[in-house]
Amino acid sequence: MVITQLADHLTRRVEAVGNSINETLFEPVVRLGVTGLTRAGKTVFITSLVANMLDRGRMTGLVAEAEGRISAAFLQPQPDDTVPRFEFEDHLHALTGPSPHWPDSTRAVSELRLSLRVRPSGLLGGLQGPRTVHLDIIDYPGEWLLDLGLMDKSFAEWSAETLDRLEGRSQGAAYLSLVRETDVTAQLDEPVARRLADTFTAYLTQARADGYHDCTPGRFLLPGDLAGSPALTFAPLPAEPGAGRRSLLREMERRFEAYKSRVVRPFFRDHFARIDRQVVLVDVLDAIHQGPQAVEDMRRAMSDILGAFRPGRNAFLSQLLRGKRVERILFAATKADHLHHQQHPAFAAIMEALTRDARDRARFAGAVTHSMALASLRATTEEMRAHAGSDLPCVRGILKDTGKAAAFYPGALPSDPSVLLGPARDGADSWLGADYGMMAFAPAPLTLKPGDGPPHIRLDRAAQFLFGDRL
Repeated sequence: MVITQLADHLTRRVEAVGNSINETLFEPVVRLGVTGLTRAGKTVFITSLVANMLDRGRMTGLVAEAEGRISAAFLQPQPDDTVPRFEFEDHLHALTGPSPHWPDSTRAVSELRLSLRVRPSGLLGGLQGPRTVHLDIIDYPGEWLLDLGLMDKSFAEWSAETLDRLEGRSQGAAYLSLVRETDVTAQLDEPVARRLADTFTAYLTQARADGYHDCTPGRFLLPGDLAGSPALTFAPLPAEPGAGRRSLLREMERRFEAYKSRVVRPFFRDHFARIDRQVVLVDVLDAIHQGPQAVEDMRRAMSDILGAFRPGRNAFLSQLLRGKRVERILFAATKADHLHHQQHPAFAAIMEALTRDARDRARFAGAVTHSMALASLRATTEEMRAHAGSDLPCVRGILKDTGKAAAFYPGALPSDPSVLLGPARDGADSWLGADYGMMAFAPAPLTLKPGDGPPHIRLDRAAQFLFGDRL
């Protein structure tokens, strides 16, 4: 194990030196990680970002484009031959084709390289010709980031925390009942282990559907080619000091450790440790619609995600990164097009408040963080509708379920975020005197002018924060 870790470290150091020389002398590379919590819209964000960088008519908030310094943008094969390519063309067709629909969500790591020909700014612009800047976009599920918290926990610690959490949730009743009737000291019986793992996975799936975000281990929800493997066939069990070496409890413990070493560690080593910039997408509106407990759970989940950018907090990550930091992190509340622009300031303030505790505690060593509200693909138009003697700011779009056009007013978001965050922290079951609706819209049919990418809200400002300084 020690020799393997030393070899991994030496390999990373050699790769880092080679990459540094190449980027300094030849073509700079920015590795942008894109992740998010459930249904936040990672695939749509990447697709729209790339499409709008290829046709930049709507990217006036990107300074290099506003100054006319980007002469060309084009896609190239990604440098990592073992990582699947992000299926940009298929996703773009889904969003902009004759029958627009939302593409499938992120299931595993994928990558795409977007190359830009950029003329330097200032005095250098007249002395040097254009240079090529590569933007390597790495797409990965946010659930995998939450697995970082497992690295410093024993099986007993993780089990105790998880079982305690399930006691307060109706979704966990079936699993807790199964655990109570299971003899964890008995010799391992594979069908019993499978039944426990399947029931626990069913809990995680339902909890995520109901708006909870602390659903780890993340690969239980997105198993990929690991489905059915022993590394994904374990579940939390109560401690029992008398359990023998071949017991169900000890085998579950062994598989938990295998999950950390063979699933979690390679992801952070091979992908996360190489990221320069990061965007974390969050579906805040859905959490507000689900209620105070979902909002508080989201706030805690974002704090846990920030742990992946705080190497000093986690011994495993400190050893892996060796002082490397993600330089910029953007927390973006998606689906801003589900609100009239009059509510965008309140929406942005809520996002800022949700992430403040996480960012204050993070103590990034030089990292810059920012939060904003955006819509990667605008699916609605705005209108004012008369109601009870006043005008309501509404949005109109095509309903995802019925395909019919409808106008929608979600309710007025409070200008003071504490109106929402206070009850959430206090454990309230519902919003007092308020009800916030949520409507699922389908992508609208588009007719794009030459040179224009898909319509969006603040995607250009997000691009400026994430990589504009490198252009």
